[in-house]
Amino acid sequence: MRHQDAHEDTPLLLTTRDDTSQESPSTSPLPWSQLSILLLLQLAEPLTSQVIAPFLPQLIRDIGVTHGDDSRVGYYVGLIHSLFFITQAVTIFSWGRASDHIGRKPIVLIGVAGLSILMYCVGLSRTFWGLAFSRCLSGALNGNTGIIKSMVAEITDSTNIARAYSLIPITWFLGVSIGPIIGGLLEQPAKQFPAIFGNSSFLKEYPYFLPCAISATFAVMCWFIAALFLQEVRLVFIKMQCPSAVVEDGDIVDAREIPLTFRELLVAPVLIAAGSYASFAILDISFRTLFPVYLATPVEMGGLGLDPTAIGTVLAVMGISGGVSQLLFFSPLYNRLGGKPLFLITMSFFFPIAALFPIINCVGKENGLNSLVWFLVGLQIFLFAFASFAISKPSEHFLCLVRVMNHIYSGVTLVYINAAAPNRASVGAINGLAQVLVSVVRAIGPSAVNSAFALGIQKRVMGGHFAYWVMAGMVAISLVIGAALPKRLSNV
Repeated sequence: MRHQDAHEDTPLLLTTRDDTSQESPSTSPLPWSQLSILLLLQLAEPLTSQVIAPFLPQLIRDIGVTHGDDSRVGYYVGLIHSLFFITQAVTIFSWGRASDHIGRKPIVLIGVAGLSILMYCVGLSRTFWGLAFSRCLSGALNGNTGIIKSMVAEITDSTNIARAYSLIPITWFLGVSIGPIIGGLLEQPAKQFPAIFGNSSFLKEYPYFLPCAISATFAVMCWFIAALFLQEVRLVFIKMQCPSAVVEDGDIVDAREIPLTFRELLVAPVLIAAGSYASFAILDISFRTLFPVYLATPVEMGGLGLDPTAIGTVLAVMGISGGVSQLLFFSPLYNRLGGKPLFLITMSFFFPIAALFPIINCVGKENGLNSLVWFLVGLQIFLFAFASFAISKPSEHFLCLVRVMNHIYSGVTLVYINAAAPNRASVGAINGLAQVLVSVVRAIGPSAVNSAFALGIQKRVMGGHFAYWVMAGMVAISLVIGAALPKRLSNV
């Protein structure tokens, strides 16, 4: 079937085999030896990214770039997060395209090596620009997000891919739960654990090195495991799906399937669904980066005035609640409401999430950090967990960006991408394309919302609530984009 003949009601997966039987195939066992390695590699990214979240506001204060002005912390925290995604956006498509030609494994190893080395550098940073350079280079070398998803698709088949992809959110929520705990508990270890680290002049001079080193060392372990045991399966998979393919020197030179050009990937259904994906991504990263800054900001300036240990605990609870809610509630809600209504409803939760910021601060100012404050913080975390359903990876619809030749890529918002599906040979590039768009908005979100937060504090813009109005505007735009998605979801 030509991709022009596909439409939103066309089944997402078509078989290339000559089997005309209508019976459902038996489920293949998961390739655990390879899948477990990919899940470890997937875990490394949220673990390393979230380990710095609890102490980043304090780190910004300590390096002196704000000159003691706490109202400016938000600017620099947002900039650090944005720089990572800016450089990632510039390079991630090229990494995906390169993986289509030279293989997935070399690119994955480059990404993990860069991630580990540069996390050590973050822990050794003594200046803002040293910290910024480390995060920039880390983003530039990190093309693994889409590539790992491609590899999962290539080691599974249509009978077990749903099970395989249902494990990826678990690794993500595990990373965003463990990372803040490590960062919050082990920052400034000489002060927190003087009996153990009190005599270490190195840890006194570099108080944030220990949590960074732990996450970096985990990435090093992942690198060695992948280097020794991860198999390159891209060309094997293509030969299996397309026996006419001719492979020379590790690349495809003749096939029924060849990588598509960048322009061929830019079709309306892909862009609409990817736009919905990106609209969630900007809200997600905006909340995730603003929340620690808000928690660290003094109460009189509009925050809650928590220390890094308390912030790490709150962020860990947020990660755990997200994972638990996914496991318990997503499937029933998805089956009952369907993809588009679930997307629109859960995205609208960001309205009360934004409104709770000033409400919680107001209660904290009047009554201190009492039980009502923590109840409202818990409510905010609860709503965010359910808002994350907008881009959840359901068992039926995790990856569908590539569909006509048994190609699978997407989250619930990308399930609608089926009218102009590229071929299997372009799976790395199409993963890269989606991640480019997400990286672009993730580069915008942290700087925009954290700068609005700082500006609101300094200039009392909109009564000091400027950042929350910015978030509300993002939600409105996201709902408009989501409304353009087709009403009907095809079933896998």
